[in-house]
Amino acid sequence: MSEKNQIEPARRLQAHIQSDRLEAGLYLVATPIGAARDITLRALDVLNCADMLAAEDTRVMRHLMDIHGVPLRGRRILSYHDHNADRARPALMQALKGGACVAYASDAGTPLVADPGYRLARDAAEEGARVHVVPGPSAALAALSLSGLPSDRFLFAGFPPATKGARTTWLRQWASLDATVILFESPRRVNQTLKQLCEIDPDRMTVVARELTKKFEEVIRGTARELADDPRMASLKGEVVMLLDRGTTAEVKPVDLNEALTSRLGRMTVKDAAREVANELGLARRDVYQTALELAKEAQDRDE
Repeated sequence: MSEKNQIEPARRLQAHIQSDRLEAGLYLVATPIGAARDITLRALDVLNCADMLAAEDTRVMRHLMDIHGVPLRGRRILSYHDHNADRARPALMQALKGGACVAYASDAGTPLVADPGYRLARDAAEEGARVHVVPGPSAALAALSLSGLPSDRFLFAGFPPATKGARTTWLRQWASLDATVILFESPRRVNQTLKQLCEIDPDRMTVVARELTKKFEEVIRGTARELADDPRMASLKGEVVMLLDRGTTAEVKPVDLNEALTSRLGRMTVKDAAREVANELGLARRDVYQTALELAKEAQDRDE
């Protein structure tokens, strides 16, 4: 390579945090999910200029501000999370009514996604305060980007229920959608969730992503059956995002549908039986309900 065509080595770039006065209102500030430098310059501007700071964990916000050299200047960081929201919200609402700029950040990622912030945003809007969004990192979207799964249609389903029965029903419901499904899961339950997914669709392409943007980031791809048999699933650590591809179309035989409905019609209403079976078999509820009506009528005719 000639000397003039050599690539110039990387050098330190100068960036600065602005201190312009912010417009009043509630600012929902996205924060890094791992790498601290994933924060945006605008997020630092808002944290620097806000009149009041609120965080899901005050220690996490203080540490983030220290890393990036954002001074507190005597401001207090108000704790706001699931367990104290009702007590903490009045102070934030009072500040907003007084025309203050209030910045709220969850522990990591985008506020309102799987954290308690949505009630704060709703109440602020109902009180007439403007709600501003400061976009940035999101574990769900980061996982979708690197998963290799279709992204033209996707659904974020949050955390599955903790109990086995409820989790199976939940998985059947979302796995029936014609979209990529994104969910958060405890590393201790990933193996169990995969085994339950195998009962629904063992050939479903599945991705397990953990510790995104962190030192030990890992992305594991395969069918539900392959991942359930993968020994790594039994010892996962860190934050986990799971993604499910669109399912293979499984044909449900009429005899199986009738059997599932008949076993329930004697102990629950037609509507409840149809809903439960539709969720279990991944079928359209209206079609299952029609079949349930016909079976119920046949049973009534036999009894007369």
